[in-house]
Amino acid sequence: MTIRKKLLLFIPLLVLLVNSVTFFLFESGKTVQQSYDIMMERILMYKQSSQSAELNLRLLYREMIHTEDSNVNELEQEQNNLAQLRAILSSMTSPSLAPSDMTSYVHMLETLMEQIQASIAASEAQTPRIAFAHYEDAEQTTGFIRAEAQALVDAEISFYQPIYREIQQENTRMNTLSSAIFVINTLLSIVLAYWISRSITIPVSQLVGMARRISKGDLHVQPLTTRSHDELGILSGAFEQMTSDLLVFIEKDKANIEQEKLLKELELQALQNQMNPHFLFNTLNVLSRLALLEGAEKTSDLIVSMSNLLRYNLRNLDQPVTLQDEVAMVQEYFTIQQARFRDRISFELDIDESTLHVAIPALTLQPIVENSFMHGIQGMEQGALIRLEIGKVPEGVLVTLSDNGIGMSEITRQSLLQMETGLQKEHSTGLGTRNVFKRLQLFYGQESLVNIHSAPRQGTIITILIPPRKEEELHHVSDIDRR
Repeated sequence: MTIRKKLLLFIPLLVLLVNSVTFFLFESGKTVQQSYDIMMERILMYKQSSQSAELNLRLLYREMIHTEDSNVNELEQEQNNLAQLRAILSSMTSPSLAPSDMTSYVHMLETLMEQIQASIAASEAQTPRIAFAHYEDAEQTTGFIRAEAQALVDAEISFYQPIYREIQQENTRMNTLSSAIFVINTLLSIVLAYWISRSITIPVSQLVGMARRISKGDLHVQPLTTRSHDELGILSGAFEQMTSDLLVFIEKDKANIEQEKLLKELELQALQNQMNPHFLFNTLNVLSRLALLEGAEKTSDLIVSMSNLLRYNLRNLDQPVTLQDEVAMVQEYFTIQQARFRDRISFELDIDESTLHVAIPALTLQPIVENSFMHGIQGMEQGALIRLEIGKVPEGVLVTLSDNGIGMSEITRQSLLQMETGLQKEHSTGLGTRNVFKRLQLFYGQESLVNIHSAPRQGTIITILIPPRKEEELHHVSDIDRR
């Protein structure tokens, strides 16, 4: 049973049980109270009518004795009250009395009212003897009313005495039943609340314990000892399955990482072994041609630049260099090429010096510049231009190398970006450029760092995005392991 069904089933049942018991107790108490109220209402009416009769008699006596201080208005008001009580009593019936008893009592109240009126009339007619005679009759009638009212009360009490005892017994029974129901309902509520909370809290506590162990790196968690059939049971099963799948994934990932590391080490070594002979081959060609064309002094200067390049190229390529080192080597390379092309070419630099400390793989810029010479502007007789720009962008540092050479076809451009070797047929763009792109991908562990904009006879623009890197990675992580 799901948690929702438990809550929707047991809580309404519990509320219905409590409401049913409460309604039963209320109706039982209401019946008893109604019977008691009817009895007490008649008794109170007897008492009130008797008291009203005596009050009327006292007011009449005061009116007759103290003629100078008249209280006729008060006497009339009390007579009206007595008349209202008489009317109510005349409409009442009682199972404890005979109809004649109630009628006789009402008639006595009427007689008293008539005698009081007669006494007042005689007093106003200045006949005190007649007024006192009526007063004596009213006094005697009041005594009868008092005695009859007490008799009626006694009759009511005598009649309702067994009923009252039954009411007391019923009240006692209802009180006992209410206490028992209260105790049972309380115990049932506690048991139900404990059962529902236990069915929720125990699986949740076990899941919390498993989550804490997993957060600390312990994925070898034990399965849950209890398994419910609600949503928490399903969640627990999914949680256990997730941990087991995570263990399998981690083991596979470790194996893949080790294999990828070995492959990249071999690949990087192969790329480096390809790059150095290729660079030396092109450079020696330039020196051999220049030696045939010029004298020893310029050749000496070129050999100095060449020695710097050779020293730079023969260093350990596993270690990164700064952009400042790369720009310096590009300038040395351009010095050599300018000796060859003379005024046919020009070289422009636009560099943000705050970017020169950024780390970059060795031999990144020079092979791209070489590619621009060999395949972009070599055939131009004049006006050839190569421009190197380095600046900051929100994503890192952007290196832009552009030339106004012959450009390349879309097939060649795509083959360079995809680092393929068998697609281009029009021109040989050299292994150096592809190797640079591949080494950038391995060094930063990211793709799409290089972009090429080119078209036939419209020049070429190569952009390299250098993402930001933590400084400590440059010193403690080898080039192969950088992701």
